[in-house]
Amino acid sequence: MTRDRIAPASRRATTPWIATALLATALASTGLSTGAVARNPAQAPAVRSAAAQPSEPRWIATWGTSQLVPEGDNALPADRASDVTLRQIVRVSAGGDLIRVRLSNVFGTRPLPIGAAHLAHAAAPGTPRIDGGTSLTFAGRPDTVIPAGAELYSDPVTLHVAAGADVAVSLYLPDAPTPQTGHPGARATSFTLRGAHAADVALAGAKPTTRWYALSDIEVMAPVAPGTNSGTIVAIGDSITDGYGVLPERNSRWTDVLAIRLRASPATRAIGVLNAGIGGNRILLDGLGPNLLARFDRDVIARSGVRWAIVLEGINDLGTLTRDAPATTAQHRALVAQIVAGYTQIVTRAHAHGIKVVGGTVMPFGGNDYYHPGAQNEADRQAVNHFIRTSGLFDAVIDFDALMRDPARPDRLAAAYDSGDHLHPSEAGYRAMGEAIPLALFTPAASGAKGRIRRR
Repeated sequence: MTRDRIAPASRRATTPWIATALLATALASTGLSTGAVARNPAQAPAVRSAAAQPSEPRWIATWGTSQLVPEGDNALPADRASDVTLRQIVRVSAGGDLIRVRLSNVFGTRPLPIGAAHLAHAAAPGTPRIDGGTSLTFAGRPDTVIPAGAELYSDPVTLHVAAGADVAVSLYLPDAPTPQTGHPGARATSFTLRGAHAADVALAGAKPTTRWYALSDIEVMAPVAPGTNSGTIVAIGDSITDGYGVLPERNSRWTDVLAIRLRASPATRAIGVLNAGIGGNRILLDGLGPNLLARFDRDVIARSGVRWAIVLEGINDLGTLTRDAPATTAQHRALVAQIVAGYTQIVTRAHAHGIKVVGGTVMPFGGNDYYHPGAQNEADRQAVNHFIRTSGLFDAVIDFDALMRDPARPDRLAAAYDSGDHLHPSEAGYRAMGEAIPLALFTPAASGAKGRIRRR
């Protein structure tokens, strides 16, 4: 399973056009290929216009995560859930000088008091030490209360944060969240300490945790410069996006690799990349967190500055169908139809808000012991991928399947990219995914230029 743990609108008919697909030189020896298929821009003028480069500075999300109810070992223990300081370390993508933070109590059923909040540079990721920083306020006050089910912005503060910098958000929680809101798959070390210590430099005696709590987004005011694109990409999916297997502080998820490449180019360095992956997530049914259709609006549409969404989801829907018992042919067909309908729904919603959607093909998982997929599961995967590649629904397609599969056994991951469970990529696999995404999709000229797939 893609995990930390598992717990119809009409489609516009279009003729797809082909966008440039840039496969990294480092992958040339593998014999695998990748491509991006994009819609004819003349067929979707409303989407292109709404997603155009802004003419004045605006807020964009530079870091963010998906919220769910942490349970069991993923939750703050009772002795660290109230009268506690949380110091949470995150790596931003785009930089800026005017910053604001969004806090979350979206799954809480009671108001959540925030006694104090502080934003600083992380002096050394993996430790709680901070460098400088400033207190955060809320409507001018040093404290606030987040209503049940709500999220809340801090006031903007002036603090230079470089692209790719690690920052520390410290929160003092007088009372325990009920229930908690957070994200278990942080792949970074944060810290907790009893008492009010939000501005403490060293946070001596703090206990480490690899979870995030009550923290939804960090935003920067993106400048406007000739030849530079700005905005936010949200990558939404399951644990393959969330980075299952990546160790704390490695920052080697495929979205991290994409962010590094974007900030290396003057044309794209003002683009933020948000990882909205949830382990075990499915398009149709809840698991560890809410299903994709239930969370898409909050995790993509409601975020500041979002212009693109990359959707890589469906492997858990396919795998769980037969994990515990065989399914009939009719059930297999119904699942494929429901997945296709789910894709159609989210693309329709995104386009209504001027957001372009890039579809990722579902990668192979043959040989995985948890799902033990058979020939019918593979046929389902092929049917879903055929739709993603050929329907014209998506504004572009990243063929992760073609990139990651074993050419000799296409129902399995290539050995060089397999973590060993035959489902999740290795670090080399995540790197290959991030390097294979065509940056041309996000350049200022992308909405008006046609390209082609490079194939072997």
